Amino acid sequence: MLTFKTRLSQIAKTNGKVILANDYDPSVKNLETKTLSNIKKLHPYLCAIKLNFHLLLPLSGKQILKINKTAHRYGLQTIADIKLNDIGNTNRVTTENLWNLGFDAVIANPIMGLDSLKNLVKSAHKNGKGVITLCHMSAPEAKLSYDIEVKMQKKQQLYQLFLDWALTAKVDGIVVGATFPKIIQYCSKKAGKKLDIFSPGVGTQGGNANEVISSGTNYLIVGRTILNAKKPIDVAKSLQSDSLGK
Repeated sequence: MLTFKTRLSQIAKTNGKVILANDYDPSVKNLETKTLSNIKKLHPYLCAIKLNFHLLLPLSGKQILKINKTAHRYGLQTIADIKLNDIGNTNRVTTENLWNLGFDAVIANPIMGLDSLKNLVKSAHKNGKGVITLCHMSAPEAKLSYDIEVKMQKKQQLYQLFLDWALTAKVDGIVVGATFPKIIQYCSKKAGKKLDIFSPGVGTQGGNANEVISSGTNYLIVGRTILNAKKPIDVAKSLQSDSLGK
């Protein structure tokens, strides 16, 4: 059984390293139809699709399963972006449901604690699934929390602690916003090839694809920049070229 990290990297070799954040506003109608259309039109330029809480909640289990099966049919991996953060049993039940719905990985919040995170990763890997944890988000206000100084065994900023936990728990990757290239560089240098860096915030939020890739980002998570474009295929194709260094 190939791991999530391996499956994603294999797809990325040909399709590039762009992940579509299919995060429409809840007021948008026909979410299932639009999502399936995006997969069919954009899949040659993507390696995965990410579905957030506010997209998942209006959909039925049957609809979510159909979306994931369609993504797999077109060679893409699927990520449930629910910032999972709870006690062990709740994490277990939640991920069991996500895997049954066809997801390949989940994004989790490491604030749950290192032991719970280790158990989550162990359980996911046993099922051939992946865990990506938050390290530093892309929104400007992220500095108010992720840059807080904490003291465990040593004084460090919260995102540095989260990076340490990600390495210890052997997660598959971390989220570091494209709006913070210096933090991407720090994480990349410390983590090396032990985990991948996933960066949201390119385009609409101000992140520059080439800058964050040169800083150490492995995968670009892009939503509105593609979804709201007049020619989404052209934008996705351009980002694909950036991600492949062309």
